[in-house]
Amino acid sequence: MNCESSLTAFGMPTLLEKPGALDSAALCAALSLSFVELNMNLPGYQPERMDERSLFEARERYGVAFTLHLDENLNVCDINPLVSKAYTQTALWAIDLAKRHGMPVLNMHLPNGVYFTLPGRKVYLYEAYPKDYLSVLRDFRSACEDAIGGAAIRVYVENCGGFPSFAREGIELLLESEAFGLTWDIGHNHCAGGVDEPFLRLHLDKLRHMHLHDAKGAAEGAAEGAACHLPFGAGVLDIPAFLALAKSRACRCVLEVKTIEGLKQSKEWLDGF
Repeated sequence: MNCESSLTAFGMPTLLEKPGALDSAALCAALSLSFVELNMNLPGYQPERMDERSLFEARERYGVAFTLHLDENLNVCDINPLVSKAYTQTALWAIDLAKRHGMPVLNMHLPNGVYFTLPGRKVYLYEAYPKDYLSVLRDFRSACEDAIGGAAIRVYVENCGGFPSFAREGIELLLESEAFGLTWDIGHNHCAGGVDEPFLRLHLDKLRHMHLHDAKGAAEGAAEGAACHLPFGAGVLDIPAFLALAKSRACRCVLEVKTIEGLKQSKEWLDGF
């Protein structure tokens, strides 16, 4: 399976201001970006409402590609097997969609699940029942491998607010397969105090996707504790260093801000870099 690109490609997320595939693709092309990361959290990208004709039309009319961000709540390890199965089926449906439309990237979060609050600490159920947790992840990995087959598709796990030790073990199990890789979200890592960076750097060989945006914490002037998804130059991150990392790993990079204006600011910064 060869999911790698020789050049860094820059794309945009799905924005609430332009949620449809055609409108997103038009904006993407106008900003000379390469792809749109469709967001399955939105109503229009659910299996029963996905307008696949608009995906074909967007590619033909604007020449942009698509990647896919799976539902952030997608928890294939849920303790309830009926819920777990539904999430797994959702991921497999997304893989089939990616095959039909040439999407090389499926981005996913790995939820930590439920925890019990004990005196002085909290214990996640996945930590308390590691065999069950890893067994379900192993089954999910196999199901994704079978669904992907020889297609140039990879599922990338994104860092969010700090991977607990059980999650790191689970991710390493997934990374044993060529079907899986890592997404480095640089703002999430910064706002979490950099706790995921050692793990991400340990597995740079699996890094092929990045979410790039600026960020700052309370000590750096953020009004509400921490600010993520800021345009380039509006925070404190060393964006040039991360761009160099992206280039070295031939990553696809989403300029992951949340507004059209923020996206334009980041693209202008990038063009002037």
